Amino acid sequence: MDTKSIMIVGVGGLGVLRASDILCRAMMLSGLDVKKSEVHGMAQRGGCVTSHVRYGRKVYSPLAKKRDCDILVSFEKMETLRYLDYLREDGAVIINAEEIYPPVVNLGAATYPREIIETIRTCFQDVLEIDGPVLARAAGSIKAINTVLLGLLSTRLEVAEETWDRALVESFPSKLLEINRKAFQLGKKA
Repeated sequence: MDTKSIMIVGVGGLGVLRASDILCRAMMLSGLDVKKSEVHGMAQRGGCVTSHVRYGRKVYSPLAKKRDCDILVSFEKMETLRYLDYLREDGAVIINAEEIYPPVVNLGAATYPREIIETIRTCFQDVLEIDGPVLARAAGSIKAINTVLLGLLSTRLEVAEETWDRALVESFPSKLLEINRKAFQLGKKA
């Protein structure tokens, strides 16, 4: 298997890093070499958070180059625009429909871009939008948005269902496991 790259982006507090950890665990459980890199400077204050996950038979670098990612998973709509230049021309985009306004928008100094999804669809054919908060609430916790998005991502990856389940079991305490299993399945079916 050639090296594949997935970039997960969002803002602090949405679970980007937890999602990338679970993804890496699933890939390792599948017997693949995995490298991960993350940036989470102002994550606790709603700042940008990114994680590169690269996997394959043998991976030499944790960072994907621009125009090298196979899949971009975005936990927030505007963050998608910020990282589109990492996506291959034939890459897939998975977007959580959530809008989190940055301070400059909240202060009235700028406006939140409209028609983000439509703009992205003019550049890429494979664009999936999901309402993560609605599905996470249906699973039992708004904090399960990251697992909802992993469920949708799983439909694009060749990882066995049992492997995903084992990765979830190893990633969550027993009191949160069933909520996250349900969130994963809701994302997968969305």
